[in-house]
Amino acid sequence: LQDEETRKDYDYMLDHPEEYYRHYYHYYSRRLAPKVDVRIVILVTVCAISVFQFFSWWSSYNEAINYLATVPKYRIQATEIARQQGLLNKTKEKGKNRRSKEEIREEEEEIIKDIIKNKIDIKGGYQKPKIYDILLFQILLAPFYLCKYIVWYCWWIYCFTIKGQEYGVEEKLYIIRRYMKMSQSQFDSLEDHQKDTFLERQLWIRENYEVYKREQEEELKKKMAMDPRWKRYRRWMKNEGPGRLTFIDD
Repeated sequence: LQDEETRKDYDYMLDHPEEYYRHYYHYYSRRLAPKVDVRIVILVTVCAISVFQFFSWWSSYNEAINYLATVPKYRIQATEIARQQGLLNKTKEKGKNRRSKEEIREEEEEIIKDIIKNKIDIKGGYQKPKIYDILLFQILLAPFYLCKYIVWYCWWIYCFTIKGQEYGVEEKLYIIRRYMKMSQSQFDSLEDHQKDTFLERQLWIRENYEVYKREQEEELKKKMAMDPRWKRYRRWMKNEGPGRLTFIDD
């Protein structure tokens, strides 16, 4: 009875002994209530998710680097840069510092991967992970991002709605990305010539984008119609697809 809330329940029980079901409920609800603060549980959960996010993104980034190191185009360029910087010559030391061919090959591979990391800007889902992108920092920085968005939105309304200024390249690409319903990372992963095509066709204008969208849908339908795999799939769906019941005697 040292707890104030428990003392109130006890006094209420003495005044209303007939409400025994209510007394049982309060007793077991307090007895079985979790002793751990819910805020601590939420914090630990967010931290665990953030750690998993970071290492998962880092693994994807390393996979992308390992793949690019096998692509002849990037491997040849990286090897040429390593030769110009004299990095590959250091791996072939003689005398006491002489190493096995396997050690030299592994060191050359690491040099090529380091050059690819520094020279190639990987975008999209395989880009180099940033600690500010994990869930924990996103939650902590949410008020800052909200204020930043409000300021940007007011600036957009003032410049392009009230003053009627013409869109710049960044603004045009932003509108196109919104029409395409793509995230910033997805849009950044597109090739530069694709973005130039978007600008040439003036896709920031809604009517032009609708025409472009219909063209892309028609082109996709033609590709699917000519693709042998889709032909086999349609044939299978027609003849033996799901929902078809057959009774064959053995």
